[in-house]
Amino acid sequence: MPRPVGLAFRRCVWPPSTTMLEGLPQQWLKRGPVSLLLLPLSWIYRGLHEIRLWLYRQGWLRIEKLPVPVIVVGNLVAGGAGKTPLVMALTHHLRQRGWQPGVISRGHGRHSNACLEVRQDSSASDCGDEPLLIKQHCKLPVFVAASRVQAGRALLQAHPQVNLIVCDDGLQHHSLSRDLNIAVFDERGLGNGHLLPAGPLREPWPRPLTEDDVQRRIDLIAGYGAPAGLGGYACERRLAASARSADGSRIALGDLQGLRLQAWAGIAKPEQFFNMLRQHGLVLEQTRAWPDHHAYTEADLPPDPDLTILITEKDAVKLMPQARPHGPRLLSVALEIEPEAAFFEALDRAMQSWPRPAHPIPSPHGHPTS
Repeated sequence: MPRPVGLAFRRCVWPPSTTMLEGLPQQWLKRGPVSLLLLPLSWIYRGLHEIRLWLYRQGWLRIEKLPVPVIVVGNLVAGGAGKTPLVMALTHHLRQRGWQPGVISRGHGRHSNACLEVRQDSSASDCGDEPLLIKQHCKLPVFVAASRVQAGRALLQAHPQVNLIVCDDGLQHHSLSRDLNIAVFDERGLGNGHLLPAGPLREPWPRPLTEDDVQRRIDLIAGYGAPAGLGGYACERRLAASARSADGSRIALGDLQGLRLQAWAGIAKPEQFFNMLRQHGLVLEQTRAWPDHHAYTEADLPPDPDLTILITEKDAVKLMPQARPHGPRLLSVALEIEPEAAFFEALDRAMQSWPRPAHPIPSPHGHPTS
């Protein structure tokens, strides 16, 4: 199959459109009449998925290998599951082990599919909010492109010292050859167990695994909230003890009590952020849940200088540039994640046969956050 035809086929089949998925997440948690009604569409979806895999196995769609090891961090359910925080924790660990990692991503929500390098002062509209967050926090090479292979090649050409690539999302991006797959699950687990659109699964689970099928093999599972029946390793989530303003100054969360506070979040599960703030004793006069990857504008901010709005770091890369001198004060609160030690021990064992870097590279930060 010529490459343009293969690309068109891939875009037609994968990923499912956001419009198609709107309104379904609550139905995906149970096997009710809605999921039953959508099952025939799931069967069609599965058939197209299997055809696509067959095309890769037959060589009609090409799998391309980069000259350095590749770790893919992704999820098998639609919607956010906490991949990006794990990517940041992973790059921190790899640096401690002497690797010089770079990160590639599609850059969800940006205005183009062009291949570009993410810089400290990049706009989230150009590169995506999550790649910008990774760049600003981890301070390592980050490239975005619709093709992860293209992003990886551009990154290695611009930064030849990079000796390992972490792909933020991409379990289903089979054109990129990988050396290790990490699947991330949240409290939803597998939901109702059905494929899209009757359920949340992007592909069948469990995967039909073989030892030599690294494209489809799941090597490690990381889970938030101990999703039932999946095993794997637990990740702990907590809010940072302080909030950060646009100028980089910090204020303890406890010192915010008594102020007029709102909380905004344009993430997959905004209520989790709001509830964690309340657990710190903060009284929120209003919460606003925006769509995931929402593109904020100056008009979204109310003209109220007496108001303090608490936002996530993912929202901060888009909202902070919109702040006005006489508008509300914006404070971002980091979500810190910490995988259990056994996760990194299993990761190190899986990487034992990989070429070892010569010297440890110090990370610019302590524990990564999101």
